[in-house]
Amino acid sequence: MSPINTENDMLRQKLQALDAEFDREMRARGFDPAQAENVALPAHLAALYLERERIRAALEEAEEKTND
Repeated sequence: MSPINTENDMLRQKLQALDAEFDREMRARGFDPAQAENVALPAHLAALYLERERIRAALEEAEEKTND
């Protein structure tokens, strides 16, 4: 497996773990995870949300490089 594919797989795994953690944390605090973009999030949830978005962007960029 090439290093790029390995890196993409690692990003996907990290994103999946963050998605699950964010979903759990949102529900534990009484929020609907689907409304994350429309509500003011507590600091911890906001940090998780930003990390998810950062990893999503990195994964998209890495996949675009793979497709080129």
